[in-house]
Amino acid sequence: MSKIIASAAIRGAHKIYNNAEACYERSLERYGPDQEIGFPNTAYYLPIIYAITGIGVSKIKDIRKVLDICKRLIPPPVKEITHLPYLAPALDAGMATFFAEEIMEAIRYLEEPGYYLENSEEIGHDGKIWLGAANDVIFRKRGVEFVDGTAPGFAAIVGAAPDAQTASRIALELQEKNLYVFMCAENEGKRFSEQLLEAGVQIGWPTRLVSFGPDVSAAVFAIGFACRVAMAFGGIKPGDFRRNLIYNKDRTYAFVLALGRVTDEWYANAAGAINWGFPAIADTPIPQVLPTGICTYEHVVSNISHDQIVQRAVEVRGLKVQVAKVPIPVSYGPAFEGERVRGEDIYVEMGGGRTIAVEWTTMQSMEEVEDGRVEVIGPDVTDIAPGTRLHFAMLAEVAGRNFQEDFEPILERQNHHLINQAQGVMHIGQRDIAWIRISKQAVEKGFKLEHIGKIIHAKYHQDFGAIFDKVQIKIYTDEEKVKEILDMARASYSHRDARIEGMTDETTDTFYSCILCQSFAPDHVCVISPERTGLCGAYNWLDCRAAYEINPAGPNQPIKKGECLDERLGQFKGCNEYVRTASRQKIQGVSLYSLMVDPMTTCGCCECIAAIMPMCNGIMTVDRDFTDMTPCGMKFTTLAGSVGGGAQSPGFLGHSKYNITQRKFLIGDGGLLRLVWMPKRLKEEIRERLQKRADELGIPNFVDMIADETIAKTEEEVLECITMKGHPCLTMESIL
Repeated sequence: MSKIIASAAIRGAHKIYNNAEACYERSLERYGPDQEIGFPNTAYYLPIIYAITGIGVSKIKDIRKVLDICKRLIPPPVKEITHLPYLAPALDAGMATFFAEEIMEAIRYLEEPGYYLENSEEIGHDGKIWLGAANDVIFRKRGVEFVDGTAPGFAAIVGAAPDAQTASRIALELQEKNLYVFMCAENEGKRFSEQLLEAGVQIGWPTRLVSFGPDVSAAVFAIGFACRVAMAFGGIKPGDFRRNLIYNKDRTYAFVLALGRVTDEWYANAAGAINWGFPAIADTPIPQVLPTGICTYEHVVSNISHDQIVQRAVEVRGLKVQVAKVPIPVSYGPAFEGERVRGEDIYVEMGGGRTIAVEWTTMQSMEEVEDGRVEVIGPDVTDIAPGTRLHFAMLAEVAGRNFQEDFEPILERQNHHLINQAQGVMHIGQRDIAWIRISKQAVEKGFKLEHIGKIIHAKYHQDFGAIFDKVQIKIYTDEEKVKEILDMARASYSHRDARIEGMTDETTDTFYSCILCQSFAPDHVCVISPERTGLCGAYNWLDCRAAYEINPAGPNQPIKKGECLDERLGQFKGCNEYVRTASRQKIQGVSLYSLMVDPMTTCGCCECIAAIMPMCNGIMTVDRDFTDMTPCGMKFTTLAGSVGGGAQSPGFLGHSKYNITQRKFLIGDGGLLRLVWMPKRLKEEIRERLQKRADELGIPNFVDMIADETIAKTEEEVLECITMKGHPCLTMESIL
């Protein structure tokens, strides 16, 4: 261990300890020993202290014993007569540094409420950019990515680059390697996160560019995150410090990038990180620690140029990066999946209820498909002005000796996250409710509509090449042609839906999950049964079964429904257990057939939203294409904002259009006979199936009993209408 580094780390640890002790004494005097303290909405107290020592710091009085441990860990300052300090004392000083900094940050939460953006994944619009400790919702959503390989690790950036452009290039290179970027500290008055904002880069958890805090002490939020991953997903017990450190060394590929003048406090934090096997790579000519030992390879590497620093860090950490090469002019990878394109950033918008947008994947014969062919028929981005809205239809024609018709919707549903991973492109929804935005920055880099087709071609082959041989993409923006494709696609959707018609939930002991939308709705878990299609309308039970056959580790997993806990509500023991796990304990149970008792969560991709109408003793439903006010006093967009995002909202439920006419539709609340209002266009779209169900229920004129916007616009008007027509819900038991 370099004497210079060890000496500096120990000096820095002493400084940080003294600051922490002063903070403790001040808070003790001001708030008293029993004042509660910690990081808000987290389950692991101060996680580094908890993981390493087993001490759960919950009150100010608990801090004293941790400070005493720090005091014992930090060795005396290194003197000139000392030939060479040992490695162990320097690492102990680093560990004490993290303990002390966690204490300081916890006290900051107490003394400066609002300093950090609590419970926020994104920076605020009021100039606040410091996110602080990740709450448990964020942690559960993001932490699992460190386990399943979606994110191999993180780069902890301390300081700042020479300029904003360099910062942007470094961040982009890290994103392309699917790494998270955790940022803190300043260098000559500049901070890396602020430089990214200056360069027009979106920061926050969705883009994996996380601005923890302005000071070097915010490094504990990064190390604490790693400790929480080990405890939550690795099964490491609090206080089992050895297993926690080894777990992170072997499983979490993290490293420190020190940008700028390295202070004693930075050295102390670097020494702390080495305990976890996280090396430090610097852009300044500081002493190096090249022998291996604690870290996989070198411990400290310095004087690396900015164009080489990311690659060198990856090498030093021993990370093997798998990057999918997609032939498009913008960066591509999971780091960009949560990116939003808003307001003035929009170059072109397609779908989202503003224009027609449809995506359809269909099987063709081998001779009809030219692999890799991408055509754009109609205006492309080069032919329009910024801010234009276009109609959009994407037809993916797939052929293969092993391809089956059942596989069509599986590939089609992948379009959502495949397109979403392109930098500067936002994609929401599927089928005929797709919504795409392309940013001005992406267009400036050369991104065109044809590149959407190239993404689909490349990723279909990379992810599903075993089941097909060829795929060609046709993209239409001409309105008449888009409408033509839309009609053909809807006919195909109806054919797919009809395949499930003869099945019932009682004929199988296995349901399926769908968690594809957790990138936007982290707590949402869709349970799909024969008589309850996915709320997006894209997946039915047969689709999920085929998806699982293709990708056994994918988002569609079999769920053994297990013991029936409530036949009327559709509560099953196996479903509840799965949902509880897949929602990270957020949702404890779901009813497949009710919107009143434990309804299924809703994401932003639902085709329709049902809502209770207490005055009518019934329910209404509205599809996303209906833009006017509904009788419940909310438009679809307001309903989606209120109950979407993975929320479980009694009285409200996201569902597919097809689900309305399935026999189990809200049967726990009285079923279809509770339906009192729906948009006229939706009623006409499903009229044939709706009439069939009315005949089965023995009320042939039921369809005409359902009010629509041409008859009633308020709940009072709906009540008047259904009373006049003798709607059956008026004689049913109270829905409440």
